[in-house]
Amino acid sequence: MTQITIRRPDDFHLHLRDGARMRDALGFSARVFGRAMIMPNLRPPVTRLGEALEYRKRILEALPEASNFAPLMSLYLRDETSVEDIREASESGVVMAAKLYPAGATTNSSSGVTEIGKMGPVFEEMSECRMPLMVHAEVTDQEVDIFERERVFIETILAPLVEEYPALKVVLEHASTADAIAFVRQARPGVAATITIHHMLLSRNDILVGGLKPHHYCLPVVKTERDRRAIVEAATSGDTRFFAGTDSAPHPRSAKECSGAAAGIFSAPVAVPLYAQLFEQAGALDRLEAFLSLNGAAFYGLPPNEEMIVLEKFPLEVPVDLPFGDERVVPLWAGREVQWRLRAI
Repeated sequence: MTQITIRRPDDFHLHLRDGARMRDALGFSARVFGRAMIMPNLRPPVTRLGEALEYRKRILEALPEASNFAPLMSLYLRDETSVEDIREASESGVVMAAKLYPAGATTNSSSGVTEIGKMGPVFEEMSECRMPLMVHAEVTDQEVDIFERERVFIETILAPLVEEYPALKVVLEHASTADAIAFVRQARPGVAATITIHHMLLSRNDILVGGLKPHHYCLPVVKTERDRRAIVEAATSGDTRFFAGTDSAPHPRSAKECSGAAAGIFSAPVAVPLYAQLFEQAGALDRLEAFLSLNGAAFYGLPPNEEMIVLEKFPLEVPVDLPFGDERVVPLWAGREVQWRLRAI
């Protein structure tokens, strides 16, 4: 097969940053995705409806001309988040979900939740109004190995939370382990997971073998080859509980090629072509549309995008870097060939 036509995809996990950097990053997502769930971990974070509305306005103003891209907004949960914050956001029709960052787990998460057990009233309100909870599923205990933090979070926090709030819709974001895949498959209805292209594509060998590769560093960190294969199998299986969330997270080259490199992979320019490449390798191109365009929309109660896109098999070399405000950003797969591309319409 050298061409495939699918409904325009959605990205249910996207970091756009803000200001001039957002304007440079946004076009890559707006060109291919119909909608994207915008992550709220700005500085300062998006914690209330008014902040979400202002951020959405800035995104819409920065869109390329004639773009129909729709940002789906989310709230950043804090210890101080109230039931009223959730109710107001839900009633707005603009905020689609709330994001749980354990404090200190990842980029710009220092204001996140410190005691998840005290968030009961918020989770009850989210259950009542059917607002999904998006979870960065890693413990922050320094005694826990970084490669085990997702598994430990699932066992000690997420599994009990899912059972305690049976009506709460939960998305395990950027599943990075075979344990996460198994958890979602065994969980009650209303539990799903987003899968990134980089967790399908990379293992920890791609960070560490042949020299440290900071542009492959993300959180949750990519894991073993066994984990990678489990993630690919889940994404390509046709199971509706798994859908695309790129977690595309640009950082300037200077913040990656330094001591203390920032966590995040800028995958937006190549995410859909690389998803197609991996689905083809798995013999599952016929399931690509469901993963990219149908499963996530159904979970969030949205209609599929009506517009279609065409992907064609045509090798292209990914640029070594791209503009990013007054600096440059290195995309995933920089300097290498990707086997598929979006055909211009």
